[in-house]
Amino acid sequence: MSQRELDRSDIIGRVILRELKGVEAAKLLNLCARHVKRLKANVIKHGAQGLVHKSRGQPSNRKIPDKQREQIVRLLHKHYPDFKPTHASEKLRDLHGIDHSPKTIRAIQINEGLWKPRRGKRKQEHRSWRARKDRFGEMQQFDGSYHDWFEGRDGIGKACLLLAIDDATGKVTQARFVHDEGVLPVFAFWRDYILVHGRPRSIYVDKFSTYKMNQKVAVENHETRTQFQRAMEALTIEDISAHSPEAKGRVERVFETWQDRLVKEMRLAGINTWEEGDRFLEDTFIPWFNERYSVAARESGDLHRPLTIKEKNRLDSVFSRHTQRTVNNDFTLSFNKTWYQLTTQQPATVCKKDTVTVEERLDGSIHIRLREKSLNYEILPERPKHSSKNVPWVMAASQKQPGALQGIKKPAADHPWRKRIHADVHSKHITH
Repeated sequence: MSQRELDRSDIIGRVILRELKGVEAAKLLNLCARHVKRLKANVIKHGAQGLVHKSRGQPSNRKIPDKQREQIVRLLHKHYPDFKPTHASEKLRDLHGIDHSPKTIRAIQINEGLWKPRRGKRKQEHRSWRARKDRFGEMQQFDGSYHDWFEGRDGIGKACLLLAIDDATGKVTQARFVHDEGVLPVFAFWRDYILVHGRPRSIYVDKFSTYKMNQKVAVENHETRTQFQRAMEALTIEDISAHSPEAKGRVERVFETWQDRLVKEMRLAGINTWEEGDRFLEDTFIPWFNERYSVAARESGDLHRPLTIKEKNRLDSVFSRHTQRTVNNDFTLSFNKTWYQLTTQQPATVCKKDTVTVEERLDGSIHIRLREKSLNYEILPERPKHSSKNVPWVMAASQKQPGALQGIKKPAADHPWRKRIHADVHSKHITH
């Protein structure tokens, strides 16, 4: 008997001995007087055991049949040994027609040693809650996550998943597998995004070096920008830097879910390569995720801004790595150990010592731009060498005169300079 039932037994015993009235007992036990009469009759008939519920120790009417329970255990061990309870219950319902709540599946997993109950969460730092944006396209939270998404089946190992999620609705707008979170992969991601959806009002990112320069010199000099910040400014998209992972928790939470669910879904679907993974995301997983987890925005409307024809034409230029170079006196310049010769015919006037922009584009091509014009150039097989034929003061390497005397030619005895000097000396001597 429980402590509660022992207390009831003591009160009901006093009622039977006429030490308490039924109304008083009802107040003490917080029960109605009629129920106290029923408990009194049960105690008189069966003793203190009459207070124990008759269903105690009996199998539940909702108990899973033993045969079905054995089937669930077999499926969990064979197909879903590392699935979480909610995910496992969904797969059992969708693929095997076994519909039970996650709590029921969780109890079976714990009993079979497939799931360990979580400990209570540690006390966390207090953070103020930020409301979602009002409209779709007002802010995109963006980040990359390195993980063994294909469990080694791609033969490469860890890959980076770039993902953008709308702040107002929680919809994943685009996701893609890439090698790393560098400048060019991020540029390729946003170029495709803008061509499909348009330009969002703002992008929420962390302080990774691709998005923000964190050195002290860069912080003090506000004109110092990353390639990403330069591209966002050219497209009038506000880039916002988060000071903590919790600040952009929406995209961080998606990665936490996907590192569990997406990995297992791709395993079940037989996805083994990045190309197959991108198609699976676009055609299957993202639509399912958005249908289940997205919410409606507070205000209707899409704040994505479509591109004009002029903006589309310069999109490849914006999403390229920009580097500054100075034109040499022979109209050459060097970039990545390669020498480029600017040709005579140019769409813009090029002068010596002009500063040009070298664009390393996503397709691997190199463009040299000056005042929004793409310059014509030729790739030189090797570095240009200075010719010594037209430089009279440069001596041959075999001559070993001191550096101060190199290139100095001694005037002849009848040289006009010598005659003038002798005439001046002779005139001074006569005068004195």
